[in-house]
Amino acid sequence: MYHVTRIDDALAATPDDYRGHSTGFRRQDFIGRQFGSHHMTMSAAALDAGGRVGATVHSYEKSLWILGGELILTMLGQTLTLRRNDCAVVPVAVAHQLTTGGAGARWLEMSAPVRLLLDNRRRDTFFLPDDLVAGQAQPVDLRDPRNRHFFRFDENSMDLRRLAHGSDPAAPEVSASMATAMLAYSGIGIRMLADQRVSAQLHTMFMVEYQPTAAAHPHDHPFEEAYVFTEGETEAVVEGRQFVMRPGDVLWTGSGCEHAFYNRTEGKTQWIETQAPQPPAQHSYRFSRDWEYLGDRLCVGTRVEPAKVAGDA
Repeated sequence: MYHVTRIDDALAATPDDYRGHSTGFRRQDFIGRQFGSHHMTMSAAALDAGGRVGATVHSYEKSLWILGGELILTMLGQTLTLRRNDCAVVPVAVAHQLTTGGAGARWLEMSAPVRLLLDNRRRDTFFLPDDLVAGQAQPVDLRDPRNRHFFRFDENSMDLRRLAHGSDPAAPEVSASMATAMLAYSGIGIRMLADQRVSAQLHTMFMVEYQPTAAAHPHDHPFEEAYVFTEGETEAVVEGRQFVMRPGDVLWTGSGCEHAFYNRTEGKTQWIETQAPQPPAQHSYRFSRDWEYLGDRLCVGTRVEPAKVAGDA
């Protein structure tokens, strides 16, 4: 099962349960239970200049990836200003509040497990009677060892030539370690944004970059994935059907859905990818060609002749 769609600001609206608890808040849900997902909800959200979302508690975990503007998040005694390429994880049952200044804000919002559809029986979002006490907003300080829920994506961090050299201990915004390493293979670069390192337990979020000729051949997973394409043109083959994905396009693949990606262009292509539940320690990929290879090996010398039908000569 899969779903292909596109971010469209014209489809964003204030969710019914947020009416009376927010000002200038709009959201477009493009992956969720209504589209076949059992594990995740993906949305594009926005706050108008001077907007706010009252203090809220969820029964799900979520991460916020800032697309533009400035989003002020108050949570766990901190008030931080999130800007483009900042990522924040809001754990289950943690009270938080969103506001914005004159620039407004736009962000991607990933929730796991899947958000409940609004009905009279079950709720997953609860509003506090009073707003949280917000202090002076501070930028995200990635070198502060107390930081447990925030990450900033540095576009230069995808450049392997830059990463091949030693760094000045005083220079980076975050101390270099395996926790901040980029995974690179077959022309593909991956940089984690939200995972257990920043207290996410139910999902992951990461940046993917394909160099020219990069390819991920047909495979599937024991979890769901979503992809929000941000740069270049990516050829996606999903259950044998071909798509060309461009910035603003969105793809969701369910568990067991075969998919592949190729960069057939002269430039790089890039997207934000999410997974839910988090991948297991082993067997998170099942490549179709590996199992086809095994099938061919096991069938050598064991070809079964067609059964004869009564009356055949």
